[in-house]
Amino acid sequence: MRRSRIFYPRSRPEIIDQFLRFGIVGALGFLVDWGTVSLLRPPIGLVAATLTAYFVAATGNWCLNRFWTFRLSAADNQHMILQWLRFLLANSFGFLLNRGMVFLLYATVPLTLHFPALALAAGALCGMVANFNLSRRLVFRAQTPETPLELVQMAVEIPAAGLTAPEPEPDLSGLEDSTLRAHDRND
Repeated sequence: MRRSRIFYPRSRPEIIDQFLRFGIVGALGFLVDWGTVSLLRPPIGLVAATLTAYFVAATGNWCLNRFWTFRLSAADNQHMILQWLRFLLANSFGFLLNRGMVFLLYATVPLTLHFPALALAAGALCGMVANFNLSRRLVFRAQTPETPLELVQMAVEIPAAGLTAPEPEPDLSGLEDSTLRAHDRND
């Protein structure tokens, strides 16, 4: 069985370019995040505004990443709503890092209560690398899995290390017993 890598890009300069684009999108997302918190803080409070702002910024980031950062691998055959949901799900770890840092700073550094942009920036940096890797590997990929086994193989492949999931055992249940016995005698 021939193994092929499904992630674009494959070379280090292309990955760096993609990461820089992801960072620019993240910076724009930070501005949306900060603007949304600033806008919603008076009517709904700091905590609710911070949580709502994440989803507003994440949706904008998904759009920009789909059409700019990962444009060559966003797979036009993926339904946009499902890809958006997969983006939010894949980045949930980044969300925990991001908003965990934000709320930790709110609780421990009084200055961030007056200037939430400081906490939001620290949170964005905490989640950025995790979100890039998860987005690249699970959301914006060159091909979509056709079977559950292929999805599992995509999830456990570590391209940089050259490690992949083990080959599945062939299904021999359809072969006749005599064919198997003849094969065993020839070994």
